[in-house]
Amino acid sequence: MNSRLLFALGLFFCLTPWASPPLALLAGLIFGAISVHPYKRESQQLSKALLKSAVVGLGFGMNLQEVLRAGRSGFLYTALSIGFAMVLGTLLGKFLAVQPRSAFLISTGTAICGGSAIAAVGPIVGATEDEMSVSLGTIFLLNSIALLTFPAIGVMLKLSQSQFGLWAALAIHDTSSVVGATAKYGVVALAVGTTVKLARALWIVPLSVGTAAVKGSKARIQWPWFILFFCLAAVANTYLFPGAVAYRFLFNAGKLMLTITLFLIGASLSPAALRKVGPRPLLQGVLLWIVVAVASLLAIRAGLIGI
Repeated sequence: MNSRLLFALGLFFCLTPWASPPLALLAGLIFGAISVHPYKRESQQLSKALLKSAVVGLGFGMNLQEVLRAGRSGFLYTALSIGFAMVLGTLLGKFLAVQPRSAFLISTGTAICGGSAIAAVGPIVGATEDEMSVSLGTIFLLNSIALLTFPAIGVMLKLSQSQFGLWAALAIHDTSSVVGATAKYGVVALAVGTTVKLARALWIVPLSVGTAAVKGSKARIQWPWFILFFCLAAVANTYLFPGAVAYRFLFNAGKLMLTITLFLIGASLSPAALRKVGPRPLLQGVLLWIVVAVASLLAIRAGLIGI
């Protein structure tokens, strides 16, 4: 079947009532495995814009008090998690003899927010296109696995919605996959997961500034402005005509944009892109992710951290 027609059918599926973030990602992965992407560059650019718009739209379904409460706790937890992941990722990269820049990018993507963090620090460290591709491929593959498996693990372990939201925010790389997994789990999980994840994403700025200072780079720092607009949307929903029909429409539009985003991300993961990753960077990413996911889950189950 024509690849453009398959791609159009995948997008159409995202608009139907049967679509969900995990199913949209799965549909994208199937498309990427059986067909050549007809609009790869365009869809990569579109997915970035859609994700930011989706996060802002979801803000119209959030209560500001809940956002601030989760954000205050989440900022400390994310700081500890990021420091742990960066140190462990660096050590794993050296042990596995991964190229230093690729190892740093994979560690950064795991520690902060996946592809967004890699895109921010890549130019600062002078990463080549191949190094960026390898790092992004590793992170996106693990994102896909997390989105498809985390909700089932949460149900099996009988995690509360707050527990699952915090775990997803600390252990899943990309904002899109965190929001997708928590939206599947429940409204409270979505609120906690999105807020803590955005608190984690804020660390892009200090890490980028610090990396630029160490490297002496003058590359432009990418500021995550969409997080500010997410907070403003939560302010509007809480204090300006709370529960307005327009807010519900924007919230649902955010969920729809997220579903489309995940299909586009899945469709970009072709077998050729995965082969390019290679065993060593992939092994570094997998080991680092497993340790971060298990450690954060154990801490949450033990009551050491919580929202």
